[in-house]
Amino acid sequence: MSFPFDSAPAAFAAAAVREAAQLVRRVQAEMVTDAISKEDKSPVTVADFAAQALVAYRLREWDSSAALVGEESAVALREPAARGTLEQITQFVASVVPEATSDAVCEWIDRGDADPPAEFWTLDPVDGTKGFLRGDQYAVAFALIRDGVVQVGALGCPELEGASSPAKGGAGTVIVAVRGEGAFAQPLDDPNAEWKRLHVADVADPANARMLRSVEKAHTDTGGIGELVASLGVTADPVPLDSQAKYSVLAAGGGDVLLRLLSPSRPDYREKIWDQAAGSIVVEEAGGRVSDLDGKPLDFSHGRTLATNRGVLATNGKLHDAFLAGLKAIGA
Repeated sequence: MSFPFDSAPAAFAAAAVREAAQLVRRVQAEMVTDAISKEDKSPVTVADFAAQALVAYRLREWDSSAALVGEESAVALREPAARGTLEQITQFVASVVPEATSDAVCEWIDRGDADPPAEFWTLDPVDGTKGFLRGDQYAVAFALIRDGVVQVGALGCPELEGASSPAKGGAGTVIVAVRGEGAFAQPLDDPNAEWKRLHVADVADPANARMLRSVEKAHTDTGGIGELVASLGVTADPVPLDSQAKYSVLAAGGGDVLLRLLSPSRPDYREKIWDQAAGSIVVEEAGGRVSDLDGKPLDFSHGRTLATNRGVLATNGKLHDAFLAGLKAIGA
């Protein structure tokens, strides 16, 4: 099957996340070893910056006028203390962009350090940093936003096969969605393979809802989720997974519900746009539903955060109203 969309932005997004995910995987293979200490976060730092530099460079090649809002800024990399890290980043970027220099890499990274206009791309170069360091799930997440609505989303998930099955060292998955046209997945390592349309699971009873739960406990309000599970009588085993790979698994029918509850210690926290944009359209175009905890659509028109939304609820659609009611019942 040829590329499933007649969309130049979607084709670009698929190619960009594929190349960036492969670069990030190479950083992981070369820098994350058994000898590395738990405190050493340098591999994910190198991967983050290298991936953002590469995508920013490719975006400028593709459309020099396109705006990018990325997670990273190169300010710290320009400090003398970061010289060694910048050299590592530059070496990895130069492996795919031979003309890369340290100055150019910083310039490319800083293309993402701006306030978003009406139409822009947003990038999370490595979503799921602890998963990356453990050799578990992480994703490159890239999306095109116009007037506050995601139009194209792409995920590169190196440790996910078939869009839904964790597989360390496997073929990986690229997932692409276009507003109104569906969501499709292809093996990361085979750009000539068939594209598979994604569909959410047909689960309507909350008791059978498989909840996609973060492995990292700091990423969620575990007490609130436990209360919600008890309130709705959920008995299905949860699916432990980090990063926006969860959105892919939900879209492919490997889980049914994804929640980002507000932590009691951070009630005013608002989600970063790059943490939700690509994954949200993937779920919606696979037949699911995404809203905040009050049932409002996610609004990406307020800068770098979802300033007018509280948390996130993503489901297969059929479970959405029941979970919104459950959230209201527990005061979440």
